[in-house]
Amino acid sequence: MSESEESSSYPPIDPVNFDLIIIGTGLSESIIAAAASAVGKTVLHLDPNSFYGSHFASLSLEEITSYLNSPPKSSTAAASSSDDSDYAVINLIHQPLISSAELISCDSVDQSTFLLENSRKFNLDLGGPRALFSADKTIDLLLKSGAAQYLEFKGIDTSLVYNASEGLVNVPDSRGAIFRDKKLSLKEKNQLMKFFKLVQKHLGGDDEDGRISEEDMESPFVSFLEKTGLPPKIKAILLYAIAMVDFDQENSEVCKELLTTKDGIDRLAQYSSSVGRFPSAPGALIYPIYGEGELPQAFCRRAAVKGGIYVLRMPVISLLMDKVTESYKGVRLASGQDLYSHQLILDPSFTIPSAQSLSPKGMVARGICITRSSIKPDVSNCSVVYPPRSLYPDQVASVRALQIGSNLAVCPAGTFVLYFSTLCNDPDEGKKLLKASMKALFTLPVSGNTETNVQSDSEDKKAVVLWSAIYVQKLTMSKFEAISSAPTPDGNLNYNDLIDATEELFSQMYPNEEFFPKTTSSEDSTDDDDDNGIIMES
Repeated sequence: MSESEESSSYPPIDPVNFDLIIIGTGLSESIIAAAASAVGKTVLHLDPNSFYGSHFASLSLEEITSYLNSPPKSSTAAASSSDDSDYAVINLIHQPLISSAELISCDSVDQSTFLLENSRKFNLDLGGPRALFSADKTIDLLLKSGAAQYLEFKGIDTSLVYNASEGLVNVPDSRGAIFRDKKLSLKEKNQLMKFFKLVQKHLGGDDEDGRISEEDMESPFVSFLEKTGLPPKIKAILLYAIAMVDFDQENSEVCKELLTTKDGIDRLAQYSSSVGRFPSAPGALIYPIYGEGELPQAFCRRAAVKGGIYVLRMPVISLLMDKVTESYKGVRLASGQDLYSHQLILDPSFTIPSAQSLSPKGMVARGICITRSSIKPDVSNCSVVYPPRSLYPDQVASVRALQIGSNLAVCPAGTFVLYFSTLCNDPDEGKKLLKASMKALFTLPVSGNTETNVQSDSEDKKAVVLWSAIYVQKLTMSKFEAISSAPTPDGNLNYNDLIDATEELFSQMYPNEEFFPKTTSSEDSTDDDDDNGIIMES
C-alpha cells in the first residue's frame, strides 16, 4: 500500500481542537479521560492498537501470543521541519515496555488443537496478576465515577501462602478462618488471635492504654512483629500475604524499603475490612468478569458518555511544537492530519527525542499459565503469595500469583489461568524466580533447554501446564508537563498506588478542578457508601 493509500484509509477526525488529547487507553489514561470529561473538558482519546487497555488489556490467546512474540519495535526519529512555518515537527520515540518473552506450548496435538480452537474464549491479562480489595481506593473510585455500572465482579474464593515444608496453606484472615485452619497449632491460633485483638484495639479506640506506642508505630513492622513474639510462619503470612510487602524485610541489604508499623497496620486494616464486605465475596479480593481489561474500558465508556471521542487503530507519529517558545501545540496522525490541544498525555512507552527518558524504577517479571486443573482441589479462584526464601535461600522478593477459573469468563470450561509476578533488577533474576514458582505447583511444558521443565517422580500428581508465557516489563515514573506521561502497570496486586499517581497527575494538570465531582443527574448518580453500587455475581 502506498503512503497516500495508507493515509486515505484513516478517517478524518472532526473537530480538530481539544482541551486534552490522550494517546493510549491504559487504565491511568482512561481514568483521566473520564475525569477530564466529567469536568467539561473536551477529550480526544487515541490508541494505535486495535483493542482497548494498552498494557492493561485482556487479550485472546492468539492476540497475546502474537503480541509477546512480536512486540512493537523501538523506533526513533530526529526532529524535522514542518510545512507550517509556525510549528516544528518532533517525531515520537516508541520504547516497548515488554521484552525477554518466553512462550512454551505442550507438544500434545490434542491440547494444541484445543487451545487453537478456543483461542477467543481466553481473556488473558497482559498486566496480571491483578485483583481489587473489596474495601480499597479502586472500589471508591468506581463508585464515585459511575464506572461501576459497566462492570461485574466475582469474589476470589481464598487466599493462600506457599510454605516450603507444607506447600499451599490458607491465609487466616478472619476469626473464623483462624479457628477452621487445621494447619495452625493451638498455640499459633492463640498468638494470631492475640495479635489481631491488639491491632483492633489500637484502631478502634480512644483508650490510650490500648494504642500502640508512637515509637513502635514508626519502627519497622518486622521489628514490631518480632517484639510481639510471633513465630516465623505467622510473621511471613502477615508481612507478605496480608500486608503484601515486596522484599525480604529481615534482610537489610536487599530490602529497598522497610515497611513501618503504621503502614503495616493500615494494610492489615484494609485487608480486614475487605473480608466479607460483599455477601457473595467471602474473602478480601474481587476480580472483574471478563478480565482486567474491563476496567479501562469502563472508564472509557464514562468519558464517551460525557462527550469524549474515541478512535482505535490510529497511530500518532509526531508532535507539533511552537518554533519560538518550543511549547506543545498538537499532534500529527499517521493519516497526515494535524490535531491541536492544550495538553497531551502519552502512553508510557512513548517519549520524544528532546525529553529526558522516563525514570526507570526497575522491572517486574510476569508469567501466565493455562492448565486443566486447579492448584487446589475444589477451588476455582484464589490468590497465592510466595514469601522471600520460600522457594530457594537467596530469594529476596515475594512472588504473587492469581488463579482464575472459567466462572469469570476468562477461559473455556475445564481450564484455569494463573498469573504470576515479581519485582526484579534484571530479566534473568525475575524469570528464574517465576520458573521456580511455577515448578512448585505445576509440571511445565518441555522446551528442551531448561532444568525447570524436567519432571521428577514427585511431580507426577501436579497439574500439567498447556501453555505458558514469561516476560519482563519495565517500570517507569509518570511525569507531568504540557506533555505528560502516564504511569506504567506496577508490581502490586491491587491498583492503589496507580490510583494515587493518576489522581496526582490529574490535579497537576487541572489544579482547580475536582477529581470526579459528585453528580446529581439520575444517569450518573451513585451512592458512594452503597455497596450495591458494585455488581457482584454469586
